Formats: sequence, C-alpha cells, structure tokens
Amino acid sequence: KNIFFGILAQYFVMPFLAFVLSRAFQLEPALAVGVVLVGTCPGGTSSNVITFMSKGDVAFSVTMTSISTLISPIMTPLLTYLILGQSIAFDPVGMFVSIVQIVIIPIILGVAVKKFLPALAATANDYLPAVSSIAISLLIAGIIGASRNAILNSSAIILLVVILHNVLGYAIGKLTGMSWKQMVALSIEVGMQNSGLATGLAKVHFASI
Repeated sequence: KNIFFGILAQYFVMPFLAFVLSRAFQLEPALAVGVVLVGTCPGGTSSNVITFMSKGDVAFSVTMTSISTLISPIMTPLLTYLILGQSIAFDPVGMFVSIVQIVIIPIILGVAVKKFLPALAATANDYLPAVSSIAISLLIAGIIGASRNAILNSSAIILLVVILHNVLGYAIGKLTGMSWKQMVALSIEVGMQNSGLATGLAKVHFASI
C-alpha cells in the first residue's frame, strides 16, 4: 500500500506541480520544459543517500526509486506529452527509446555482469562509485555553468518548487498513515529526481528550445 501511494505521489504530485508552476509563473518555454522534465522523471539514487542521512526508511526509498525507474520509459514520455504536447512539439516515442537506452539497458547490463561475471563485478564495486560520482559532478558543473544566468534569474521559483515537493510528499505520507521514517523517505523521494536523466532528455529532445 505504501509503495502504491509513494509511486502515485511520484508520478502525480511532481508532474501536477510542474504543470501548475509553469502556468502560474508563465515560465518561458525552456524553463517550463526543465521543470516538467524534472517533475516527470523517476527518483534518483541521491534520494536514497539523503534518506539514509536523514534517518528515513532506506528500504522504502530504494524500492520506490527502483519501481519508478522501471516504469519511467512509459510514464515519463506519457506525462511529458500530456503536459507539454499541446505547446511544444516533441517525439514521445523517441523519448521512450532514449530512456530505455539511458536507464533500462545499463540496468540489464549491470545485472548480467553481476550474474555471469561476479569477480569483475566485485572488482568494479571498488572503483565505480567514485567514477560515477565524479562523472555526475562534472555533468552538473557543466550544466550549471552553461545555465548560470537562467538559474540566477529563476532561483526563487526553483526554491519554491523544492519546498512544495518535499512538503506535499510528507503530507501524503501523513494522510496515508505512513510511519515517520516512511514519511521522511517519501518527502525526499518525491523532491529529488533523476536530474541526470532529465538533463540527457532535455539535450536530446529539446535542444532547439
């Protein structure tokens, strides 16, 4: 039940807020796309780390991230199309293919390596977390550097989005009878998305905006 409500919050609260905020603040197309993409993307692994640091329910957070990621090839293009399809032309089928390439295929390859090449997987475990952290940091640094002015001009909106996402996630957990640890996990999970995926999709499908 809690997983169901968590995924419902992930794919309803986030996209709904993205839609409301983009309309309420009359965001320019590029910024609207960014808000919507973050809203429709699955949870990121950073949410699991922050949940652990916040003494939330880590198992609940990891399960939500896993399920939202696995259904993201369907949900992300569908929700993005429903929100943006009338105002900005893009290919939802192409986005589906991109998400499969960016998310699903690497997961399958990782499971295969773990299953059939356990020695290689064990060795890689010592190095890949550091490599992935550096790669993500460089990616974020590049994006922030390229979008510095837009970020500074929209900082108030971004702050409002973050606050609303986390508060509403906590409220949904409260209304559905979750424990305190689960409410903490849900508020973080709903508020922290797979920004790497959103960035990749934005570059491939909305680069001309």
